[in-house]
Amino acid sequence: MARYTGPVCRMCRREGAKLFLKGTRCDSPKCAVERRENPPGSQSFRRGKMTDYAVHLREKQKVKHYFGVLEAQFRKYFRMAERTKGNTGQTLMSLLERRLDNVVHRLGFGQSRAQARQIVCHGHITVNGRRVDVPSYLVQPGDVLRVKNRPKSLEQVKNNLAEHTREVPDFLALVAGDVPEGHVLRLPEVQDVSIPVQPQLIVELCSR
Repeated sequence: MARYTGPVCRMCRREGAKLFLKGTRCDSPKCAVERRENPPGSQSFRRGKMTDYAVHLREKQKVKHYFGVLEAQFRKYFRMAERTKGNTGQTLMSLLERRLDNVVHRLGFGQSRAQARQIVCHGHITVNGRRVDVPSYLVQPGDVLRVKNRPKSLEQVKNNLAEHTREVPDFLALVAGDVPEGHVLRLPEVQDVSIPVQPQLIVELCSR
């Protein structure tokens, strides 16, 4: 299945939560979730109580849409989490949070994850001094992300930082200077995700 290219506000309305897919618009009164509480679809008012399976599925879809990953990618992360010692659900969320496009977004270099993915793909970001253009690259504690020291890269990122209003999560540190950079302080945890998530529901669904 190809990546979804339709109206992203429909995703937020479907999940009934802000997924922060449109940058600063999500923090404004124009947010579709606040303006229209009902899910998309003309027959939404006829839908009854969700089944147990539907609750589990919606939790997985919410996380997929939030991080912008497809089903095959999500299954890959789940298998990695299963093979890792510790709580599978927490490990899964940590892996997703460690994606380079997500970290670039959480630092404020990109207004949305889609824009952050584009910034990474176009080679505007270096990790430990090396150009990395793979959005799924997993950062490690101690990594230093720096904007390329060239006018086009700096202008785009500094404009985004000027409009960034959300707090940088605790597992990251932002150093705003002539050349903005971010430091990965530790591995992210479930509480670092900016939307309410129940990883156990996802584990139960994917383990069937």
